[in-house]
Amino acid sequence: MVKSTRLLGLLIILVIVSGCAPKGRYYQKQDSAPNEVPQKVTTQDAIATYQTYAPANMRPYTIRGIRYRPLNTGKGFSDKGHASWYGQKFHGHLTSNGEIYDMYKMSAAHKTLPLPSFVRVTNLKNSKQVVVRVNDRGPFYEGRVIDLSYAAALKLDMLETGVAEVKIDVIHVDRAGVITEGRNPTIIKKSSIKVNQQVFIQVAAFQNKKEIDNLAKGLKSLYQRPYLTRFEEGIYKLHLGPMIGEQDANTFLNELKSNDYPDAYKVYFD
Repeated sequence: MVKSTRLLGLLIILVIVSGCAPKGRYYQKQDSAPNEVPQKVTTQDAIATYQTYAPANMRPYTIRGIRYRPLNTGKGFSDKGHASWYGQKFHGHLTSNGEIYDMYKMSAAHKTLPLPSFVRVTNLKNSKQVVVRVNDRGPFYEGRVIDLSYAAALKLDMLETGVAEVKIDVIHVDRAGVITEGRNPTIIKKSSIKVNQQVFIQVAAFQNKKEIDNLAKGLKSLYQRPYLTRFEEGIYKLHLGPMIGEQDANTFLNELKSNDYPDAYKVYFD
């Protein structure tokens, strides 16, 4: 009798757990926003930098019977139409670029722009602007030109309406640091390195010095590059370099990003 009671109890627990468990990839049926604006949501625009396009996302694809062919470059691209946004339903899931969607960061989805791309989005109703990093595909609805993260939609003041009439302009940065924005013919030269300033690449930051030292030795052996570690505000930072120059830094940075260090970035020191 005792054994039967235990089995019955286990079955009840399993039924309850299975009833509460998420079903499928997107367990939330309808998308939604947080009940309150969390402190961790960013208000800072994405910073446009030179980044190589992901080859896997340059291939044509078909959604709902419609064939889409990604552009070879985003340079000179501008468009107008409706923007929508996506939130909690997709938060924490993979984007088309293989990254984790974070609704609290400045990102977006576009049907054909190369991934990743940087885009300035202007709300034509209130003139508010935001710069986002496009790392996903969508929105697959007629008339919608871009799908924004919750953070971007919040900054554009379009959460309540759900959609907004916008203008989008790609901010394109080439290897030399030359920037173009949309169809604007003006070419802006990105600030060059100051005299006597050296360029390094920050690969990682740890609180544990032993971890940073072990990583430094491994990367030095692998890439045959010098390095230095800096201790700032309780964190040990690993910087590879100095690089030979800006072009060398960009080439090596792209190599690191494709080899398990996607968050690496350039830093400058006198």
